[in-house]
Formats: sequence, structure tokens, C-alpha cells
Amino acid sequence: MQKIQFVVVGKIKESFYREAVQEYVKRLSRFAKVEIKELAEGVNLEAEADDILRNVKGYVIALAVEGEKTSSEGLAKKLKQCADAGKDVTFIIGSSCGLANKVKAAADMRLSFSDMTFPHQLMRVILAEQVYRAFMINAGATYHK
Repeated sequence: MQKIQFVVVGKIKESFYREAVQEYVKRLSRFAKVEIKELAEGVNLEAEADDILRNVKGYVIALAVEGEKTSSEGLAKKLKQCADAGKDVTFIIGSSCGLANKVKAAADMRLSFSDMTFPHQLMRVILAEQVYRAFMINAGATYHK
């Protein structure tokens, strides 16, 4: 079973965001082993970067506004390629200040969900839902419309 890891900086304060992430993680658990690593916010991006890089493994996808945009089907295809190659996947969400350049450079892919800026706590919900959607697409389920 493929492992999907979310390496995220900071904690989710609002219970409704936490509950939404937990719901998608629960749904994902039928397809993959899911792990969320919450890292402490550092004094600067470089301090956070060292902690992030110590915790990533497999195919690494860093969320960055300047990253590649793709469709839900495109993300599903990427996750399937990784699974077929026997690779686990780590998604990185930085703090509200973003990610250090060395984290972006170390990633196998930089992914952008939009040119707009989202609260990083909400981005966890959006990412978890899109990863779940990708697995549902790959399973041929009717969830994706």
C-alpha cells in the first residue's frame, strides 16, 4: 500500500479545519497509509527548511504559488505513476510565510493550486480533498465529476 505523507508547518487552530482534514484522511486510508507530520514554526524559513527536509521521503511535492498547475486528473496520474514505480509521496505545505528556496529546489515537483493565496490551514483541507479525489479517479469511482 502506498504511503502518502503530509509534512506541514504549524498547527491547525480551528476545529472545523482539523475535522475536515481528519475526514479526508479517514477516506484516504482505504487507498494509502496516510501520515501527517506537523512541524513547529521556526524563527525563519531557513530554520523551518532544515526541519522539513529531515522529514521528507519518496517523491516530494512542495506546494508553491509559482509551481506547476494541474487538473485533478493530472494529480491522479502523477500519484498513479508514483505508485506504479513503488514510490511513496510526500506533500509539503509551508508556514504562512511560505517555503525556503532550498525546500522548493529539493522537491521533485512544485505544485500550485492557484495564483490566489489561501490560508495555509485551509490549504491542508484542499490538499487532502484533492489527494482523496485523485485516488477516487484512479479507482474509477463516481466521486469525481
